[in-house]
Amino acid sequence: MIRNLLTAAALLAAGCAVLHTGIAAAQHPATHQHSFGDAQKWAQVFDDPRRDAWQKPHQVIEALGLAPDAAVADIGSGTGYFSVRLAHMMPNGRVYGVDLEPEMVKHLAERARSEGLKNIVAVAGAADNPRLPAKVDLILMVDVYHHIGDRERYLRKLQASLKPGGRIAIIDFRMNSRDGPPKGERIAPTRVQTEFKSAGYALLKEHAFLPNQYFLIFRALKP
Repeated sequence: MIRNLLTAAALLAAGCAVLHTGIAAAQHPATHQHSFGDAQKWAQVFDDPRRDAWQKPHQVIEALGLAPDAAVADIGSGTGYFSVRLAHMMPNGRVYGVDLEPEMVKHLAERARSEGLKNIVAVAGAADNPRLPAKVDLILMVDVYHHIGDRERYLRKLQASLKPGGRIAIIDFRMNSRDGPPKGERIAPTRVQTEFKSAGYALLKEHAFLPNQYFLIFRALKP
């Protein structure tokens, strides 16, 4: 099963990369180098306005084609870069920001309260389970997929968290991107598609507007 999903507390002895046994706050190309206990510090990195130029968050959310009242799980939500934007763009929807790092979960909950975003729920995920309190229309994973260990098994398990017709969106760094994790740790989009097919999903769309990342959307074949 996925090992220590959504945690980034463990580092390689050389201090140069996050272990594949951990994922958290993964939505930034520099996150393979550090742990994430200090959420306030990392908020300055993850939510740096300069990130918008290459992450194109609003264009990403528009491409997801979400209904105004959709339920979305942002797995590996970190400080809420996408969760907060989703909540603003879906005022009648629900956003579950999932992370295993306690400081990140606390930070997102406090951020939602301070910004008056009552449609955000900060969720403390488990090693092999996002612990979503309800089924969702979409699961979003940004710069998270390459950290997952037993991906096919995990993807099969995620089907239980999707509503009928539910989708999973994967955004991760291209093999030739100058930014992102070490090239040996990246997952090619063709491999992502193969693994999703084996886990019972079909590719719906592939977007190419992100300069550093591929963007794939899958739908579960079974409700």
